[in-house]
Amino acid sequence: MSKIVSIHSFRGGTGKSNITANVAAAIAQMGKRVGIVDTDIQSPGIHALFGFDEGRIQHSLNDYLWGRCAIKDTAYDVSTILKAGFLAKGKVYLIPSSLKVGEIARILREGYNVDLLNLGFKELIESLNLDYLFIDTHPGINEETLLSIAISDQLLIILRPDRQDFQGTAVAVDIARKLQVPQLFLVVNRALAAYDFEALRDRIQATYNTPVAGILPNSDDVMQLASSDVFYLRYPNHPFSQVIGSIAQQLVRH
Repeated sequence: MSKIVSIHSFRGGTGKSNITANVAAAIAQMGKRVGIVDTDIQSPGIHALFGFDEGRIQHSLNDYLWGRCAIKDTAYDVSTILKAGFLAKGKVYLIPSSLKVGEIARILREGYNVDLLNLGFKELIESLNLDYLFIDTHPGINEETLLSIAISDQLLIILRPDRQDFQGTAVAVDIARKLQVPQLFLVVNRALAAYDFEALRDRIQATYNTPVAGILPNSDDVMQLASSDVFYLRYPNHPFSQVIGSIAQQLVRH
C-alpha cells in the first residue's frame, strides 16, 4: 500500500529539502518506487540535489496547478542522474516547482487551488505506481502545509537544537496531533559533536512525547557538497548517511 510522507519544519534553514532527498533516495535503494514533490513553491530548492536547473524543467508543479498540463507531465525520472547502479529495482521521480521569478511572483500574488494539489498527489501515486510519495513542504503553517500534513501517513518534523526551533516545533507537533497523523517522528539536524546525542534524544522525546527517528550530526562534509548531489549516495558510509539510512528503515518498518 502506498504511503504519503510529509517532511516539514516550522522554520526555514533546517535542511528539510536535503533530508527529504536523502531519505527518499535511501528508500528507493531498497527497491521502492518513490516520488518527491517540491511544494515549497515560494522558494523551490530540492531540484538542485538532482542536478536540475530551469533549462531542464519543461513542466513544473506550477503548470499543473494552473491547468497547463497533467500532473504526470511534471514528473521526471531522476534515477539515471543519481549514482549509477544504486537503485536496483527502485525509482525516483521528481516533481519540481518552477524556478522562474514570474511564476513565483504569481503564486505570491494569486495563490492556487489547494484541493487540486490533493488530487494531484493521488494521481501521481496511481500513474507512477508509487510506493512512497514524499512532500517537501513550505516551512511554517499555511493552507498547503495543513493539507499535506492532514493527508500524510507519516510526518517527519525537522528541527535544529535551537530554542526558536524548539518553540516552533511544539506548534507543528500540536497541529499534527489535532489532524491525527498516523505516524509522527522528529529528526534533529545539525547537532554539534560536543552534544551527548542520547541525552539530547531523551530530552526531546520527553518534551514532545514523540519519537526521535534520528539525530544528524553537523557535518562540514555535507556543507561542502553544497546541495550539488545526494550525500547518502555519494558517501554511504559517512555518519550522516548512516543516520539517514536508519530513518529510512524506520519509515519502511512502520
